[in-house]
Amino acid sequence: MPKRRARGLTGRIALLHSVAHIELNAIDLAFDLVGRFSSELGPNANEFVTDWLKIGAEEAKHFLLVQNCLVGLGAAYGDLPAHDGLWEAAQNTSSDLLARLAVVPMVLEARGLDVTPAMIERFRKQGDEAAVAALETIFRDEIGHVEAGTKWFRRLCQRQQLDPIKAFKQLVEQYFKGSLKPPFNEAARSRAGLLPQFYQNSID
Repeated sequence: MPKRRARGLTGRIALLHSVAHIELNAIDLAFDLVGRFSSELGPNANEFVTDWLKIGAEEAKHFLLVQNCLVGLGAAYGDLPAHDGLWEAAQNTSSDLLARLAVVPMVLEARGLDVTPAMIERFRKQGDEAAVAALETIFRDEIGHVEAGTKWFRRLCQRQQLDPIKAFKQLVEQYFKGSLKPPFNEAARSRAGLLPQFYQNSID
């Protein structure tokens, strides 16, 4: 994937296209969680399915919001190349629910909490209120997505008698390419139940 260096309208389209790609993949990842792993939850399966179906529906809403922004700029999703990082994460964690929860909601979606506020300000400065509104909606909802991932990660660790922080760090080191880099939006992460002990100095 080439670096997004373009500015102005071209840069706005490229950035929104990247967000749309993430949201489209997030739809599939949410429903994949339900289909692939819900049978492992036993009596908690109904709650698990309800949580992730709701998240999948919200990801679909996000995709449509961003797609509408692209259309308003004379573009559409699919106009630009897109990375396969999310699917790579899905494939790498396809046999391990704890790893999937650690890498997708607790690392990748949490990263969205870190970077989205700056994106909102960028579009606000450019007077793109449609993009601002879409990204503000995404940001609010993603706090709930990280919260759901953290909740289920903690529950599964408790069931398996694992220390959640140690388990998270081990799984991130095993399954996530790269390191967890600051700056972190600690306020938003804490609202989602993802405390600094999880991600500060995660890879020792």
